[in-house]
Amino acid sequence: MQLLTLNGVWNMKRTDEAEWINGTVPGSVFNDLLQAGKMEDPFFRDNEYDALELSKFDYEYKRNFTVEQDTLHHDVVLLRCEGLDTLCEVFINGSSVLKADNMHRTYEIDVKNTLVAGDNTIHIVIQSATLYALEKEKEQHLSSCADAVPGISHIRKAHSMFGWDWGPQIPDAGIWRSISIVGFDTCRIDDVYVTQQHSDNKVNLDIKVDLQKWSDSSLSLRAVLESPDGKTYEHTVSAAGGSDALLQLEVADPQIWWPHNYGSQPLYSLKVELLNGSHAIDDKSLTIGLRTLTINQEKDAWGESFEFEANGKRIFAMGANYIPEDNVFGRISFERTEKLIKSCVEANYNCIRVWGGGYYCDDYFYDLCDQYGLIVWQDHMYACGNYDFNEQFKESIRLETIDNVKRIRHHASLGLWSGNNELEYAWAYWGWGERYGEKLQQDYLKQFEQYLPELNESIDPNTFYWRSSPSSTGNFDDPNNENIGDMHYWDVWHGRKPITEFRTLYPRFMSEFGLQSFPSLKTVESFTLPEDRNIFSYVMESHQKNGTGNEKILYYISEYFKYPKNFDTLLYVSQLIQAEGMRNAVEHWRRNRGRCMGAIYWQLNDIWPVASWSSLDYFGRWKAAHYSTKRYFAPVLASACEEGTSVALHVSNETLEPVEGKLTWRLLNHRSEVIQSGEQAAAVDALATKEIVALDFAAVLDSKQKQRQSYLEFDFIVNGQSVSGGTVQFVKSKHFDYLNPQISVQVSEAEDRFVIELESQAFAKFVELDFKAADALFDDNIFDLSASRPKTVTVKKDSLSETLSLDAFREQLTVRSLFDTYE
Repeated sequence: MQLLTLNGVWNMKRTDEAEWINGTVPGSVFNDLLQAGKMEDPFFRDNEYDALELSKFDYEYKRNFTVEQDTLHHDVVLLRCEGLDTLCEVFINGSSVLKADNMHRTYEIDVKNTLVAGDNTIHIVIQSATLYALEKEKEQHLSSCADAVPGISHIRKAHSMFGWDWGPQIPDAGIWRSISIVGFDTCRIDDVYVTQQHSDNKVNLDIKVDLQKWSDSSLSLRAVLESPDGKTYEHTVSAAGGSDALLQLEVADPQIWWPHNYGSQPLYSLKVELLNGSHAIDDKSLTIGLRTLTINQEKDAWGESFEFEANGKRIFAMGANYIPEDNVFGRISFERTEKLIKSCVEANYNCIRVWGGGYYCDDYFYDLCDQYGLIVWQDHMYACGNYDFNEQFKESIRLETIDNVKRIRHHASLGLWSGNNELEYAWAYWGWGERYGEKLQQDYLKQFEQYLPELNESIDPNTFYWRSSPSSTGNFDDPNNENIGDMHYWDVWHGRKPITEFRTLYPRFMSEFGLQSFPSLKTVESFTLPEDRNIFSYVMESHQKNGTGNEKILYYISEYFKYPKNFDTLLYVSQLIQAEGMRNAVEHWRRNRGRCMGAIYWQLNDIWPVASWSSLDYFGRWKAAHYSTKRYFAPVLASACEEGTSVALHVSNETLEPVEGKLTWRLLNHRSEVIQSGEQAAAVDALATKEIVALDFAAVLDSKQKQRQSYLEFDFIVNGQSVSGGTVQFVKSKHFDYLNPQISVQVSEAEDRFVIELESQAFAKFVELDFKAADALFDDNIFDLSASRPKTVTVKKDSLSETLSLDAFREQLTVRSLFDTYE
């Protein structure tokens, strides 16, 4: 195999303009325009609307490249395009060689007879996907997200690029993944598929290799597996005659891959070489983890289970829904994604759902999930729309599915394929049958309950396939049934139900739920001018894509907190209600482990700076919800279920070992003076949850005033250390009688970190640490502080966005609590 990369600097321009500018491949049109100063920042103020207009033009890229004479002597010479977005015609030396119409495809075309020795030209013209979608919509109306450009169900392009209820209508385009010319002789490795068979202290690997041959020769295949500690396993077979071959390896004493917080993530390197005699003419390398991973479904007292099973252990999935990281695709990078994945791991995720309105992620995304132990729930790329399942569309998605399933399926982290996001739900509950008719409804069943499951199974039979999210038994039969399958729940937020409503639900697996909040002031300042900083300003409303979203945020704040005194505190308090809502939900579902086995909240990240359901904002800043997530996703969790003046304290143990300790509790007044206290020995089995003690304070909290001035603090102590804890108030926070906590702060410096010591004079709720300019990751934040219990928080120096001296750290550090948010 010989590879000639065409990545690098190209020339690009709008087709109706004369001036060529530099373009970067891989990259995107909008990133190139931004770099050349030919486009305003689409995220600043209301520039998004100008960016949409720019998407209505066609663009072109071209470059020269040199081909050696030897390259043309190969049996086949392919142009390999790993990402063309989306309606692209490719010309080589003036001849049209490819017309692409699917962003999710990898295209290969034989260009041997089009190339010449010496100088060659490649020219790619990108047609406006926005105009295409609008024109197709005139021909046939297909539903899609109400916040998106109409017509997007007609085009195989990341739907969210056209707008969603958290993202703008900024559909970028371009040559967004690598492009190269590849030459082969005799034969090539077309595909490698690994099947694992686990038995007592060994794993047998069946390595099926599919070949493409252009001539007969003395061919063989060699597989070499290297373990994490350098041990190698090898097998060679003849590849003469057929178009496929099977290699087999037996791994003794295998190192097993586990999801995060259940064990380690050892990875094995597999290399398959195609040999012509002793000479390797092609090879393919995969990184694999030795594990079993599937969805377990069994009838039980509540209906039917839906739970990930890793290496025979049934685990509670904890994570969030991932959306594309930027509307400007040329800005998405390994470094950004790695920071995002590390923030997931830091917050105790073991799972991440790749939502179906975006795109199939880059290889490095799955590599990072392998490395850090995040189970990937992988949607196919269909969301909130209906599709005309005609023959042309069917062939396009057939090739798309083959490309992506083959690319992703070997990853240790891959736990589930799902057909789509909310399509069965829409047909069942949104009146689509009456609106769109029998033909499109039957098309849904053909596409998602017959064609795609069978196609996916034929390519990756080792990975569980789920027809839609949410779904129960298929065929539009109550797809959001909480007793079977997975569930999406939006009555809290869209339905304005109180956050305690989460505790009335017992889903088998909750794959979407959440509340919105605003990003931090620093993030808001990135897209506003001072006069914009009112949540009902034109600019702030432009950065809120969920219709009545700002109104709902205020509604939920009004239910639980006093009216914030200014714009900055309003942003902060919005994050507190989001964090509290999600905490209420997840702690409840973890207390009901066994009946519920997953909590995947909406959403992890943002595609631009915006008010949304994310716990990490566009810049990767942790909102209050992400710090709360770190606590309620902790492997060992102490939580409280309160009702009036009664409180039940529970411990949930999501580890493979039993845990023993003591649960301590103190009933305190608002000065943090002890009213009552106690402790209870607690032992909880592995992968189990248990109520430890039930407390009733009716006798002592016998007046409204006492309830407004008292709170419960609890901790689960293991080996002398608190591993989890919390507080309970007996009235809504807005009715609690807070005193000025007068928080004092001391900061010291160690070699690799700063250490912050905090102490309060009264109960402080939701203590927030931040910096005036810098960003950093605190090991704990948005926490409660009792007067009698000093708190230590650390900041690793490598998490700071800028280098700070001790004096600068002290000068920039800010501290506030809920008491500081109102007059």
